[in-house]
Amino acid sequence: MLLLKMTRTCFVMTALFLFLSVYSASLWPLLPSKQLAQQHHLLNASYTKMVHTNKRFWEMLCQKVRVYSQAVMYSGKHNHNDPVECCLGKIKDASQLRQAFKLLDADFFNDSKILEMAKGAKELNIPIYRANRKLVARENGGLHDPSVLVFNPEWTGEEAQGAPKRFSCPTLSGIQKPERDEDIAFMNVLELGHLIQTKQITSQELTRIFLHRLKKYNHVLESVVSVTEELAYDQAKRADELLGQGIYLGRPLHGIPYGLKDIIAVPGYKTTWGSETFKDQVLNMEAWVYKRLKSAGAVLVGKLVTGSLAYDSIWFGGRTRNPWNIEEFITGSSAGPAACTSAGMVPFAIGSETAGSITYPAARCGVTALRPTFGTVGRTGVMSISESLDKLGPFCRTAADCAFILDVIRGKDPDDLSSKDITLHDPFSVDITKLTVGYLEDAEMEVVQVLQLMGVNVVQFKLNYTVDSVQGILNLMMDVDMLAHFDEWQRSGQDDVYEAQDKWPPELRRARIVPAVDYLQAQRARGKLIQEVRGNFTVDAFIGNATDWERVCMGNLVGMPVIVVPTGFKSISDPPPANSRRRTTITTGIYAPPQHDHIALALAMAYQSVTDHHKQRPPIDDLGPDDSIPSHSELCTHQDNSVFKKQGFQDAVELEILEL
Repeated sequence: MLLLKMTRTCFVMTALFLFLSVYSASLWPLLPSKQLAQQHHLLNASYTKMVHTNKRFWEMLCQKVRVYSQAVMYSGKHNHNDPVECCLGKIKDASQLRQAFKLLDADFFNDSKILEMAKGAKELNIPIYRANRKLVARENGGLHDPSVLVFNPEWTGEEAQGAPKRFSCPTLSGIQKPERDEDIAFMNVLELGHLIQTKQITSQELTRIFLHRLKKYNHVLESVVSVTEELAYDQAKRADELLGQGIYLGRPLHGIPYGLKDIIAVPGYKTTWGSETFKDQVLNMEAWVYKRLKSAGAVLVGKLVTGSLAYDSIWFGGRTRNPWNIEEFITGSSAGPAACTSAGMVPFAIGSETAGSITYPAARCGVTALRPTFGTVGRTGVMSISESLDKLGPFCRTAADCAFILDVIRGKDPDDLSSKDITLHDPFSVDITKLTVGYLEDAEMEVVQVLQLMGVNVVQFKLNYTVDSVQGILNLMMDVDMLAHFDEWQRSGQDDVYEAQDKWPPELRRARIVPAVDYLQAQRARGKLIQEVRGNFTVDAFIGNATDWERVCMGNLVGMPVIVVPTGFKSISDPPPANSRRRTTITTGIYAPPQHDHIALALAMAYQSVTDHHKQRPPIDDLGPDDSIPSHSELCTHQDNSVFKKQGFQDAVELEILEL
């Protein structure tokens, strides 16, 4: 009725306007000239006012008609009993929706368009969302149904022809088995491999040493989730039997113990992802990286701590500590691999990085670690954060060990669309005197000077690019990708029991309202960054801080490799009054272009060949006269001892604590 009245009013006013116009015009010839001028002025003012009034009425009418039409469309009923009330209700809804659109930076639509979008979303988009989730998002972790959008870090376009050529392996001679187990535990992989190959020690003996150390130090460092004792002895026994038959599976890994970050699936053992929600999860699948190591004869002794859902070092059993300073927590989710390698609990371990989870723990614990070129190592069977950022890499004692491990685990994984047979030259054959290496302002100058003395051409360098939102690009992409893999986790409210409520829960809630358009704009900005970095990477490699956050984000977005190298130590802050052997480690990073990991490895090996920072041992047993190891109760307030009770060696652990 209201619309009808408004329509009649507009027509009456229009008709009156036309009548007055004609009538006034017919009277003008009968008036004297002076009166005619006055009348003309008055009529002009009246006409102008009438025109504006009439125009406003028509605009109001048209707007009401538009809203009315949207209301009818939205309700799906052309014979609505009270369309005006419907209009008012929908205007209210549009106002509320507009507030939501502000969160999307998209509040530029008028009410009718907002209602149109709401109708389309309800009728078309939401059914598609639900159908897709039903197909691929019922399980958490991104273990299945990978995205077909694949990131390619290549700069040169060079592709491997056939199977990749394997690295050469230096031979050792004159290596003798130490008398003390402690000294054996800190030998590097090549040395341990020589002891096994020359039958100075068996794989089972070596496995016993490292299982003992895992049990001994875990309650101090909180770095182990599961000790895979039964599997380890089975694999070690097989390695010894094969060696007795003259079969050597993989030099130098045959019979060598190691650990895996607990986001990597191993059948028959829990893969907890470090989370209370998934702490009883058993994935009956073999991760690709585990298959590769098993085929080379390596012996898995433990599933090592990951920060909960691969975020930082807080997990359902506590928080992992730094072997060099046990009052300090480790930063980065590959905390277990870093701590266990540093403390001589394993000779090497496999960790992962999306945004700093290899570089930060390695730097904190003073170990050598490689974040390889994106796509070098397959990720099947590994919890996924971001399919275009996740990488697996080794934590080792030496850069040479990193090269051996990388050579074993690299290659095309048929179930990981991002992995490929990347062409890598042999790092043991690189002539470093033919390289030009840049150094940034924050590079450790000892490394620069040592390499210069070894014949490397070193120059000052700055990697320039104009993209100023690098950190924001990585965070936005990582969070959206993570949410796609843990959609069901969030929808079911499991984020409410997450170990660190200031980490993933608020980040993934924000990710829920990232528009697809802006996610793709972030990918385009990433592409721009890659082009600029590629154009300005004018050296063969460069040296700089491995934990600079901007550089961590840039390196991961570009997919470039970096090796973290220990370069020394400094005093801890607020040390005890007298002596303390606790130290803060100093490290640097050697960066290379994508698919040039061999350059970074060769430079790191050259530096370590004339220095011994990487050979130092952390003081977990001998802190100093005024230092003491915190008690079990102090360190393990949040530790779940049931992890060890279930594996049947709680008494042994308590005995080792008393020995400490």
